[in-house]
Amino acid sequence: MKQEETPQDLGALGKITREVCYAVDPNGKYRTQLSVGWEVKAKALDVAWEDIEQRVADAAGRVNRGEASPILYFMELRLMDIPIVSAYTGFWKWQVRRHLKPHVFRRLSEPTLRKYAELFEVDLADLKSKHPDET
Repeated sequence: MKQEETPQDLGALGKITREVCYAVDPNGKYRTQLSVGWEVKAKALDVAWEDIEQRVADAAGRVNRGEASPILYFMELRLMDIPIVSAYTGFWKWQVRRHLKPHVFRRLSEPTLRKYAELFEVDLADLKSKHPDET
């Protein structure tokens, strides 16, 4: 794209920051150009956030119905998956999967629950007792 064609559509982060794009100057050389956003990119990000919100809502529903432990909800809320949770807590992936089961979660020790609470940046009491629709 040419320098004068650099998109300047106000995006989600347009008032906070600018992004660097490469554009061709009048001499035909690539130069960096600042952009406040691009409408197409902003719409794509909006769709991605809607998907994330739906995943969080689905996880909350599963926890409230007793199909999953609160760990699933907080994983989705913090945009984490099993390998990430495993890496940060030091638990094996199979252990994290097992901890997602409500009957297993209820029997977890305080130190184990504390690791999850620390990772998700919530109080231990909130992790153990709070239902997702209360957060």
